[in-house]
Amino acid sequence: MKVVFDSNILIAALLFPGGRADAAVANILDGVDDLVISRPIIQEVLSVLASKFSRDKEELSRVAVILGEMGEIVLPSRRLSVFRDEPDNRILECAIEGEAEVIVTGDKAMLSIGEYEGIRLVSLADYLAKRRRRKRYE
Repeated sequence: MKVVFDSNILIAALLFPGGRADAAVANILDGVDDLVISRPIIQEVLSVLASKFSRDKEELSRVAVILGEMGEIVLPSRRLSVFRDEPDNRILECAIEGEAEVIVTGDKAMLSIGEYEGIRLVSLADYLAKRRRRKRYE
């Protein structure tokens, strides 16, 4: 299944190894799901890591490479204005361009729409619960 993680999920996975976000990223690394990502999402992650968590340029470069190699990088061709928060629109654009089935987010505004053009927006907890159930039946 193709998934897009919002930037906060990716940041949490990087900052809190062993946490729920890390478990979601492990699904990508283990080949359970396929990550779709875009340069604006990578830039948002790097910007937050630099400004709020004082990460240095060397670490940011490593993170950029890892994120780029972890998933399929897409170049969104549509510009959307669905959400008030612009970075949320970049997540949606990425999902549409990459033909993702799911966006995993903790953002209440994004979760409130539930689905957009056939793409489900789910919480991290729901994503992990569905993954556990799927593994149990495979």
